Amino acid sequence: MSGDRFIPFRKKDIIGMCADVLPADTNKEEIVSFCALLVNRIHYEYHQQLESLKDNYAAFDPQRDTRTMFNVSDAQQAQSKNRFAKEFAALLDAANFEKVTDQDLQHALSEESLFKVRLEVTFDDFEEVVFYRRGESQKTETIRSLWGLRKKLVNFTNYDRVAIYITFKDEAYFSKKRKAPLGFTPGSTIIKLFQNVPKADLEMLFPNSEVRMRPIDKVVIGGSAVIGGVVVLVTKLGASIVLLASLLAFWFGWHDQEVEVTKKHLITFGIGMAVFGSFVFKEWTKFKNRKIRFMKALSDNLYFKNLDNNAGVFHTLVDAAEEEDCKEALLAYTFLLNSGEQGATEVQLDRDIEQWFAQQYDCNLDFDVTDALRKLLNMDLVTFSEARYTAKPLDEGMRILDEHWDNLY
Repeated sequence: MSGDRFIPFRKKDIIGMCADVLPADTNKEEIVSFCALLVNRIHYEYHQQLESLKDNYAAFDPQRDTRTMFNVSDAQQAQSKNRFAKEFAALLDAANFEKVTDQDLQHALSEESLFKVRLEVTFDDFEEVVFYRRGESQKTETIRSLWGLRKKLVNFTNYDRVAIYITFKDEAYFSKKRKAPLGFTPGSTIIKLFQNVPKADLEMLFPNSEVRMRPIDKVVIGGSAVIGGVVVLVTKLGASIVLLASLLAFWFGWHDQEVEVTKKHLITFGIGMAVFGSFVFKEWTKFKNRKIRFMKALSDNLYFKNLDNNAGVFHTLVDAAEEEDCKEALLAYTFLLNSGEQGATEVQLDRDIEQWFAQQYDCNLDFDVTDALRKLLNMDLVTFSEARYTAKPLDEGMRILDEHWDNLY
């Protein structure tokens, strides 16, 4: 499996790693101060992006608890939605999320769920559906069946983080379908963030997913009902059914022998029907209880996997994107600083960092060197000449970052 762009280490750990990469005579306090200035600059830039996301999302936020000062036209709302979609996609890319392809999504819908629940999703309810994931890994889980007597090891692909962006169709659609939307507002856009989601269970993240019985469940319940029903009919209603059949045959003229119905017959028939009705109710309750257990399994999974919703997702993703940008910039600057005056090409830098992670930390990743170098160039911390990048000295880099803060306002 190819590595992800996501760097699975905390920013604080990366700062310590960078300090260890530099020569022993490097002033550790300087590198720590440089990292602090760099982190604060990136944090300020993402704070502005967060405010822009909140402003554009406010017009169609289904959980908004503030008043609107001005009426927003449909055209203005559409413009805000388009701006938000672009900014949100850029934020997810900065946080090193990868878009889940339609092929992966269809594969997930056709694959059997790990927690043995069959779900059905009505895609016609959505105007737009986009899934993003980060941190792909292979895991193994023990699946139990036959009341725990049978155990089976299942290997599956797991996503550490999954973000979803879903826009519902307008109210006219649901009115035409005579379908009452539950838990969401027609025309609204919802955003959710989940953790530890098996690839095969992506369908459980849809807001309109409904539990359906699997074929094996239908066979178990149906077989039990048929066998039980036959037993009840033979033992409790056998005589009553024969009497009723004879009575109907006499009424329709199929035979001439008169049938005498006594009070005892009526009582026996009534008791038999009551027993049969009780049996039907019991089987129906068994079906409903089984479905409730499946719904509970679904809700339990979602309860522990859900991280954030709607506007709250921005804060989590902005923090994640900020962390990734800081880690990428610090790693690229440190390795270029280590290369001295000769610097390194983009390909060399990318290879050196990826090999260093693989050898030192047994970590396979696809370092986003292009984005890291772009950030460093924008901050004037590196120079580019003849296809090679060179880091400015540490003290000069600190001066450049400090001057940026002095001239910010």
